[in-house]
Amino acid sequence: MKKIAFVTGLLISFCANAQDYLTRNGSASFYSHTALEDVKANNNEVVSVLNSSTGAMDFKIAVKSFHFAKQAMEDHFNDADYMDSEKFPKAGFSGKIVNLSEVNFTKDGTYKVSVQGNLTIRDVTKPITAAGTITIKNGAVSAQSTFSVNRKEFHVYGQSFVQSKLADEIQVTINCQYEKR
Repeated sequence: MKKIAFVTGLLISFCANAQDYLTRNGSASFYSHTALEDVKANNNEVVSVLNSSTGAMDFKIAVKSFHFAKQAMEDHFNDADYMDSEKFPKAGFSGKIVNLSEVNFTKDGTYKVSVQGNLTIRDVTKPITAAGTITIKNGAVSAQSTFSVNRKEFHVYGQSFVQSKLADEIQVTINCQYEKR
């Protein structure tokens, strides 16, 4: 049994050092523009893991960690008829960098990437593809992407007065500064 435990420990240690990067304070923001009002929210508690060997990327976002300029907006956002953050406390993405061979994690540079995977918001998971940028500087890795999401496709409706203040297409921006795991 000790040999198995040692081998298992070695495998775990090896996997942990397999060029994984982690952040617990990435940022996610969204923006909606309508004639009535612009709505912006920010969240600086995004947890993300990036595996530079496989291109796998995972993100988890606590819905209640989005903050707005107006408290009333934040309250509406978390209500049961909108994001229902009590029932669906997290949003997430799990996917992969499609063109990983174009990124050199050992060389400083800015690399255009395409990421494909599944985005989960509320009770809906849908496949998405998004363009992004991986930047390597002095060994530090960062990732950025801006893409649009149709809120109604993810069952995000809200009351009629809230709906009129929000566009159907919501612009989402993700920024992560990773550390080696």
